[in-house]
Amino acid sequence: MYNQTTGYLSRMIKFDNNRERRVRMYNPICSTVRQDAEKVKICVYDYNKDYVKQHELKDVREAFTFKENGNISWINIDGIRKADIEAIGEHFGIHPLIQEDILSIGQRPKMDEGDDIMYCLLNMLYFNEDTITVEQEQISIVLGKNFVITFQEDADRDVFNGIREKLNIPKSKLRSASADYLAYSMIDTIVDFYFVVMDKLSDKLEAVEEEIIRAASTRSLAQINSLRRELIVLRRNVLPVRDMVSGIIRSDSPLLDERVMRYFKDVSDHITQAADMVENYRDMIMSMQDLYLNKANIRLNEVMKVMAIVTCLMAPATVIGGIFGMNFDRIPYIHNRYGFFIAVALMLLVPVYMIYLFKKRGWFKRM
Repeated sequence: MYNQTTGYLSRMIKFDNNRERRVRMYNPICSTVRQDAEKVKICVYDYNKDYVKQHELKDVREAFTFKENGNISWINIDGIRKADIEAIGEHFGIHPLIQEDILSIGQRPKMDEGDDIMYCLLNMLYFNEDTITVEQEQISIVLGKNFVITFQEDADRDVFNGIREKLNIPKSKLRSASADYLAYSMIDTIVDFYFVVMDKLSDKLEAVEEEIIRAASTRSLAQINSLRRELIVLRRNVLPVRDMVSGIIRSDSPLLDERVMRYFKDVSDHITQAADMVENYRDMIMSMQDLYLNKANIRLNEVMKVMAIVTCLMAPATVIGGIFGMNFDRIPYIHNRYGFFIAVALMLLVPVYMIYLFKKRGWFKRM
């Protein structure tokens, strides 16, 4: 059994090595140079409780006029370019270290406070149904006095459509609230979407568990290993966000209104629940791996049991044949005219009697 299990695990180590390296072997010390995005989309929502207007900008410098125009401005930049980050960072007072975090790749979710801004970095998560992988997109949120700037890597997808719809509703709370409420809404939306990803991952876990119970195979072990890697990605993103939200709640920044703090506490409850679910999924995967190994042991034990019974049934014939096959002159019944038939009868009757004893003791019930 040891060799069989070792063979399965050795094959699993070779399974999708590129994905394994991406999940496990990221080294934040060895910074990776981000390539400038080929496609950049800049969209601004400028609003107050009585007014909202959407602007599509061609250059990031066009957003400078929205810093202090008396309204709340949400500047969303899809696609990251170093020159754009430096230009908008200089105008809106974003510290160079925060600019470096925005340009970085694979950063741990965190929050930071500057002189007049608050910075939050976290990842949007998507579940790819085709590859059964958890994909992540780094999101940077910069909160100022009357503005929120978001930086996204992917220009083709995000989870903020619900916020955009609420901004177009005249009497929505989002329209009448301050910029910190907009930042809360973004973080809350990202956290809520974690549950969508976890639900899809849970469905895959249940399907694999049913397959293991029904008919476990090396494919089942491959699926367990694949889901375990995706759970590492999920855990690496969910747990730090809990610390990030706790940091926001403990913050004394004048950018955060006391009334909005209650909403961040609700986000804290959600991300704590998400973290608990991730730990539960981790326990499920460990249990499934144990279940697979137990079923493999049971199958091996059944095979060994059959082989042991066959060996026991063949033993009498081997002994009798060996005795009468010895090269001696004087052996009982060696010259008897019925000696051969007596030996064959013993070779048959003794195993039949052994089968009767085995059956009486219940050895065949679980085969």
